Amino acid sequence: MLKTFKTITSAILAGSLLAAAPASAAGIAGAPAPFDKETVDIAVVSFLGGGDWLQAFEAGVKRQADALGVNLTISQARNDNDTQRSLVEQAINLGVDGIIINNGRPEVLQDVAQKALDAGIKVVAYDVNLDNPQIPQIEQSDADMARLVLEQAIKDKGDGFVAGAVYVAGFAPLDRRYAVWKDFVAKHKLTEKAVWGVVNDTVPASVADQTKAVLTANPDISVIFTPWDEFAKGVKLAVDELGLSSKVKIYGVDISTADIQLITEPDSAWVATAATNAAVVGEVSVRAVSLAIAGQDPGRSVLLQPTLITRDDLI
Repeated sequence: MLKTFKTITSAILAGSLLAAAPASAAGIAGAPAPFDKETVDIAVVSFLGGGDWLQAFEAGVKRQADALGVNLTISQARNDNDTQRSLVEQAINLGVDGIIINNGRPEVLQDVAQKALDAGIKVVAYDVNLDNPQIPQIEQSDADMARLVLEQAIKDKGDGFVAGAVYVAGFAPLDRRYAVWKDFVAKHKLTEKAVWGVVNDTVPASVADQTKAVLTANPDISVIFTPWDEFAKGVKLAVDELGLSSKVKIYGVDISTADIQLITEPDSAWVATAATNAAVVGEVSVRAVSLAIAGQDPGRSVLLQPTLITRDDLI
């Protein structure tokens, strides 16, 4: 079942969570159990350790938690699989009411997520498919995000251009976005000259170094698809340092205030992106797990639709 942000909001309003008076140690008067009698504890465990998107996501999480009177614990694994597992297990040991898992690798998290469910803890997952019918999946429409920005690339450049893509396999949103890219490569007779990328604590700097090497070896590349804005930042840094902003164009995914500044710079190579509001993703994640804690059904899938944003629009 697909539910939009508006549907989730309506469901919680129906449960009187948002309309209730401010929370106290005794809970929120008129809210469904357990919100009516006690403070609810929710843990948010993120795979990533930084970046503008994560900051906005966490801001949305905190804003919605405050509105619901939730006691919130936020932690980041800083791109380390073992750390993320450990953080989920810590949340289980603390006896929280709900856990939001933000990104990560399914094979690392499936068993520990089931352990949380077995302990009576509600779990929702954002952008990591844990393949468990008991765990609602919060996601942006990754296919639509990629489709919107790649349609713009075809509009700008036509068919048959030479391109590269920044991609790391094993992350659900990147996998879904890259699959759309591969379809566009075949459909529009594009030449994919190179694929590169890394996920670590210094993504933009590392991707910049890789990109400089790729563009030096493949001077005919005119388009680079970056299915994450941290990738786009690194590519733009490399393109600027090589003086190629008039020749190489960047088509990305995600947006932030910092991204907007980069896109609107004079002669910026980053010409389009597709995104949802990361803060809204955080809010919806809290709403979904809160519905589950209150005994309501947030749905198997909670899907947020993206918007295309071009440099021309922003200018």
